[in-house]
Amino acid sequence: MSEQLAIKIQGLKKQYRLGQIGGGTLTADLQSWWARVRHKEDPNSKIGTDQRLIGQTFMALNGIDLEVKKGEALGIIGGNGAGKSTMLKILSRITAPTEGAVDIYGRITSMLEVGTGFSGEMTGRENVYMNGAILGMTKAEIDAKMEDIIEFSEVREFIDTPVKRYSSGMYVKLAFSVAAHLDSEIMIMDEVLAVGDMAFQQKCLDKMRDAATVQGKTVLYVSHNMNTIRKLCDRCIVLDQGRIIFDGDVDGAISVYLGKKDNGRPVEFDLSKERMSHLSKRVSAKMMHLSLLNKESAVYQHGEAIRFRLTVKANEDIPNFNLRAEVRTKDDLSVGAAMCPTQEGMKAGEVKEYVMSFNTPGLVQGFYKCLFVIYGNNPYGGYTDYDAIWPAFCFELESDEGINWNSHHWGSISFPELVVES
Repeated sequence: MSEQLAIKIQGLKKQYRLGQIGGGTLTADLQSWWARVRHKEDPNSKIGTDQRLIGQTFMALNGIDLEVKKGEALGIIGGNGAGKSTMLKILSRITAPTEGAVDIYGRITSMLEVGTGFSGEMTGRENVYMNGAILGMTKAEIDAKMEDIIEFSEVREFIDTPVKRYSSGMYVKLAFSVAAHLDSEIMIMDEVLAVGDMAFQQKCLDKMRDAATVQGKTVLYVSHNMNTIRKLCDRCIVLDQGRIIFDGDVDGAISVYLGKKDNGRPVEFDLSKERMSHLSKRVSAKMMHLSLLNKESAVYQHGEAIRFRLTVKANEDIPNFNLRAEVRTKDDLSVGAAMCPTQEGMKAGEVKEYVMSFNTPGLVQGFYKCLFVIYGNNPYGGYTDYDAIWPAFCFELESDEGINWNSHHWGSISFPELVVES
């Protein structure tokens, strides 16, 4: 069984003490160290609980069980503080677990932040040799790969310059190139590609996919960019409060992470509290309530209009306003927008209800978010946002066309049929 596995994690837990370094006394630190050496329970930590915050301790990981096969590209997603980086640091042997077992079958290269493992005083070339030596490679083996590393990194002119003079993008390019080309069986990447330019990001994704499918390397990839997760990974886990809450296909993981598997998809929405961040201090005209009309749930058929009643309250006199409804996919890719004609102004304190509708021709089946923006025209030919809510509501579109639309490859819009002219 182990011949097919790259990583096996059992009962992994990691506990931190808040506001402290070590156990507080030399005696406690020595007790904890000796317990780890003998693979015994730490006498200074409290593990027998499901709570994440316990007095002055914090459970960054609270019972992780995971198996990763060789040649698998595994995506790891979750909110900030979910435990993603902590798990990768344990796998990279940067920090030790508090409890549990981690079995790793192969050598690991990791990029957990920009410039990890690089010495600023050394040149790019010298850092390549140092990283290869850490992995146990000989100088001859590194020499054989040096040209490929330099070519892929796109920093040939600066390879003999100390890396402390590199920009963050140059750091990432060289660090990724080293990780991708040196002899290792497991690659760990933690949201580092966001620093590089778009062309290099795509180049890195292609390289990681090739490493998994052609070279048989195992790839663990953490990102908040759902598009890159979709492009690279064939399996994905979702972490939440130190635990795995989903392990399966990529689209299912993204749905769980984005919280769109809501029961019934309600048709009544209280908009009085949620505002876009740039409007948090002043809202001129406030959207208060939204009702989807003639619906028991926010599920629509292909071609069906989305009708709603919107309640708006003016906090100050406004001369006029417009409403913009922006439709986006569940992972925030813009699809399109619908605008309403300019409405009459409102007096401060006035409340009005508006019944509106818009259609979604060409939109394929799936889950979508809808952003509402109220804005007014200004004398300079532009506009000013009065209020904005993201998302105002979420809806599902069903299709009876009989085709299983592949939105991952084809997008969210179905254009009219091709016309055969001859």
